[in-house]
Amino acid sequence: MIEERAMVVQAGDGYAWIEIQRRSACGACAASEGCGTAVLGKLWSGRRIQVRAIAEEPLRAGDEVCVGLAEGVLLRGALLAYSLPLLLLLAGALLGQAAFAGAGEEPVVLSGALGLGLGFLAVRVLSKRFRDDIRFQPRVLRRTAEAPVAMGVLSLP
Repeated sequence: MIEERAMVVQAGDGYAWIEIQRRSACGACAASEGCGTAVLGKLWSGRRIQVRAIAEEPLRAGDEVCVGLAEGVLLRGALLAYSLPLLLLLAGALLGQAAFAGAGEEPVVLSGALGLGLGFLAVRVLSKRFRDDIRFQPRVLRRTAEAPVAMGVLSLP
């Protein structure tokens, strides 16, 4: 299970909208000064994203929680997002090469681009199908800290 700390933004019955701060692992790497990936990581780190998570216990806005996602879900999502468009790109290029054998490279490139576009479309359709499946949802595992209770001056006895 992959775990991450998050802040509850809004809570409902059986779910919570949580806010997670993006972080990069590049800060701990010794080669981060000369690495292009580290530059991109610094550019994108610090941004916050909101995600809907399943919450079995009642939560309030401002609660700090630990959220978990199964490793298999992350692996399947990465395979779907990266390999399906790539496979359809290659299949489109191979079909274009077989169908337009003597026509040059342009039809092969266009059929490969068409396959890539179909791959992106297929990923979009499949991701919408998996979005509401409970097996692929992040889950609030536990509360890590209580939200501070605001007290007004007039409420003191």
